[in-house]
Amino acid sequence: MNHGKATLSGDAEQLTGGAIPGQPGPSYRLWRRSKADVPVLIASPHCGRCYSDDVLAALRDPDQARLRLEDRHIDAVAHPVAAASGSSLLLAEAPRAMIDLNRSVEDVDWGMVRGARPGPRRHSLANRRSRNGLGLVPRRIPGMGELWRRPLTMPELDEWIESIYRPYHAALGAELERLRDRWGVALLVDLHSMPPLKKSHLQDRPAEFVIGDRFGASCDPGLVDLAIRYLGNHGRRVAHNRPYSGGYVLDRYGQTARGIHAIQIEVCRTAYLDTRLDLPSARVAAIAKLLAGLVRMLGAETRTMGRRGQIAQAAE
Repeated sequence: MNHGKATLSGDAEQLTGGAIPGQPGPSYRLWRRSKADVPVLIASPHCGRCYSDDVLAALRDPDQARLRLEDRHIDAVAHPVAAASGSSLLLAEAPRAMIDLNRSVEDVDWGMVRGARPGPRRHSLANRRSRNGLGLVPRRIPGMGELWRRPLTMPELDEWIESIYRPYHAALGAELERLRDRWGVALLVDLHSMPPLKKSHLQDRPAEFVIGDRFGASCDPGLVDLAIRYLGNHGRRVAHNRPYSGGYVLDRYGQTARGIHAIQIEVCRTAYLDTRLDLPSARVAAIAKLLAGLVRMLGAETRTMGRRGQIAQAAE
């Protein structure tokens, strides 16, 4: 990875990388802790808000696209959680409207790309999400219709992949490997926000948090159970894998046999945003405190798992 070093914050070295076409800044920021107490990386792939003028002009309704596509201001939660828990932190700067970092690079709706390469990839399993409108480059949102005024060009898509997508995933993978090399184990907390879940009946109280682990494939079940019980014990309504089990990031990085675990945490936007679900509210501090306690607990348990693994290896 080619990183541009920025400022230091406490014991966290800030590294930047990638680029956003049409913008001067990087496509991601990584705060890497050299003296971390826990083998945890918090990542937020959908928090980016750096739009170029060209992208805003190409979107049919930029304001609605922002509100609907972004994990709106979830970085306002992620920053204090990482600081209080001693975790590393990776935040996207590029917006999801340009490229969705929680999708396979093959998950493209080729019908929205002028000059698209022909081939069997158009109808492969890899692009099943794009056929619903929310692939690598989102095309449509329920209730909004088409997002873009014009097709993308193949050079645009290639540039977005090379300057935004690949650098973010290189940073994410490298930091997880660094943590695993040090501790023998690592935990990725992929942090997202969700719109309020719909009630199934009048008395229903939908979940405020959803813990996703790809139905047991991406994380040790003990860690997942710990997260669910923690939130429940704090009086919070929590669901497991329904309706969000995690996406490409958990599929790619949840490698439990290698000691790398990955969970997704979805936070209801009403828990920390204003009534328009637009700007952070006074509730941010309480949600950050709650999740910091959760991450500290998960980090301590993950660290113990690494120690148990080292003891087992020494005994063999």
